[in-house]
Amino acid sequence: MNRNQKSILLIGAVTLIAADMPPAAPATGPSSSSATTPVIAPAPIAVPDREPRHPVSSVDVRTVTVANRAATMAPIPSGFVAAMQIYPFSDGVVYRAYAAPGQVTDIMLQPGEVLGAVASGDTARWVIGDTSSGTGDAKRSHILVKPFSAGLVTNLVVTTDRRTYHIALSSTPATAMSALSWTYPQDQLLAIQRAAKDAEAAAPVASGVDLTALHFNYAISGDNPDWRPLRAFDDGRQTFIEFPAALGQGEAPPLFLVGPKGEAELVNFRQRGHFYVVDRLFDAAELRLGLKHQDVVRVTRTAVQRRG
Repeated sequence: MNRNQKSILLIGAVTLIAADMPPAAPATGPSSSSATTPVIAPAPIAVPDREPRHPVSSVDVRTVTVANRAATMAPIPSGFVAAMQIYPFSDGVVYRAYAAPGQVTDIMLQPGEVLGAVASGDTARWVIGDTSSGTGDAKRSHILVKPFSAGLVTNLVVTTDRRTYHIALSSTPATAMSALSWTYPQDQLLAIQRAAKDAEAAAPVASGVDLTALHFNYAISGDNPDWRPLRAFDDGRQTFIEFPAALGQGEAPPLFLVGPKGEAELVNFRQRGHFYVVDRLFDAAELRLGLKHQDVVRVTRTAVQRRG
């Protein structure tokens, strides 16, 4: 078989094989046709309505700024004792304190005052801690502050078992207050009032009274309230009505003189401790207290009984 016959046989075999093969599947790639597949957009997600933002009122901001500035107390030369600034404490006042990097400022509370909590507006750039000194009634809490850098501004709110402190902190490059503390005028006023009250209670009810001339011929009758008098007596010029010691803790009853026909007349008296002192003698008087239910206690002078 020559070369031409071999070629004819090979072409015939290829033709037979191709005839037995199934037809090719249509192409799945992108078509050259101009037709496009429609794209369905996703449905929008419903978002709940947000509350409308209220713009910050410049008037309100100015009002707050003016109020804070007016309430802020700054260090003054006459307020320093050595290196300590001493402020007079008053509720609602903001106290200015200056600190510096590398230095600790000591904020000292009242001796015996128990520290509750310390809150700061900037705890990232300020070191804030607390400690105490002394023991017993002299134990004192200290709040220690130190800034990381100059030019920082923040505030402290310090709560204790007695009061709340508001402190404005500012840091400078090198100038710091070593310490600050307070005086407490209200506490001092209360101490003076207590001392005056104790002195008044310890003072004699009356001076120049002749004990041998006292008359105890008085009868107590009527209701039995907590303030019911214990006794009454006179020295011939003044009448003294003695009450329980708890009289000063409640409302004191007014005193009415009762006339022969039952008419009542309000009379002036002085209260000395748990005594009423009336600058006259009377035959009958009534102590009345209350509105819906009125307690009435009658003090009546009886036959003369002289203590001798």
